[in-house]
Amino acid sequence: MADLSQIKEHAEVIGADGVHVGTVDSVDGTRIKLTKQSTTHDHHHWIDGGLVADIEDGKVRLSANGDVAVTFEEES
Repeated sequence: MADLSQIKEHAEVIGADGVHVGTVDSVDGTRIKLTKQSTTHDHHHWIDGGLVADIEDGKVRLSANGDVAVTFEEES
């Protein structure tokens, strides 16, 4: 797993295919909380930190394509 402490608030989260998945609200343990505004519903979504492949140029790149990563999201 990538070092999640390197993830900054408002960083863009992109799938392995370069598709925008969301925007980081915060990191809580081993999960990334996405902003409400970056999701299709008016509530937070979470992405498991195990999906993070790399953190580069202020962007969080996932190991799964964007459409697949969304299916792994948890809602709150």
